[in-house]
Amino acid sequence: MTSHSSATLYVRPPLSHSRQGLDWGFLGVLAFSFTVPLTRIAVESGHMSALFVGSARAVVAAVIAAFALLVTQSQRPRGRQWVSVGVVALGAVLGFPLLTSFALTQTHASHGAVVIAFLPATTAVVSVLRTRERPSVMFWCSAAAGAVAAVIFAAVHAGGLGHLRPADGLLFAAVIVCAVAYAEGGVLSRSLGSWQTISWALVVAAPIMAALSAHAIVTHPPTGTAGEWVSFGYLCVVSMFLGFVAWYRGLAIGPIAQVSQIQLAQPILSIAWAAVLLHERITVPTIMGGAAVIVCALAAVRSRSKQPVQRHH
Repeated sequence: MTSHSSATLYVRPPLSHSRQGLDWGFLGVLAFSFTVPLTRIAVESGHMSALFVGSARAVVAAVIAAFALLVTQSQRPRGRQWVSVGVVALGAVLGFPLLTSFALTQTHASHGAVVIAFLPATTAVVSVLRTRERPSVMFWCSAAAGAVAAVIFAAVHAGGLGHLRPADGLLFAAVIVCAVAYAEGGVLSRSLGSWQTISWALVVAAPIMAALSAHAIVTHPPTGTAGEWVSFGYLCVVSMFLGFVAWYRGLAIGPIAQVSQIQLAQPILSIAWAAVLLHERITVPTIMGGAAVIVCALAAVRSRSKQPVQRHH
């Protein structure tokens, strides 16, 4: 080819580069896979309110994040980066924990895991809109099919579309806000840093979450068994901080489209942990619903990752 010709090529990252992103992404997904069942354990008995579990875990994580930022003297976000930090804070720090905590007071962890299984495809859609990509028709069809599959699963469990529970609405809302935070955080991590992204988001959201936590403690003083407090501790340290450090580092190393596919394993792991930790019975509808959502999400993410890019030679 001449220096003025162009060709459409699939660009593959170096193996080591890609492998590092996948490894960090898997660590993040493994950490997140315990979030749904452990949240269910923390709120199931009512010893801890959903508001306390959803907000106080962010406060504890914010203290850890602030200490880490102070010790390392990390650079503050600049200009437009503050907007991105705010988006991550609203979605990943405030929205997802609170919405899922309230939802899991009303439904089983395995049910929540299946609905949340649509998160990878939703993240892919938001990433496409965020980066102004032009994916194939297959991508949009797969994403739409995944959304329909998730709604049908929730409706079947509820006894029909007209009987969908408030918990389902909370779970779907959690998926949307978390997808926005994942997509924005993945882009921001490339310039700000992986653990710095979630750390600044935690610090920014801390005043609001502290106020909510104080209200929750006053209105419903938290108590609980050792298992419930251990579950809460995991949500604070791992789900709200260490898991995000690994996940955003994986997305920052990239490629985002390939790393995000690992998230498809999260609902499978969450359902397995729900069976082991909560002794939840895994029903045929749960298996079929989870499989349908995961297949659609996989098709959406893979069709996006195969998009060609223009290279000039």
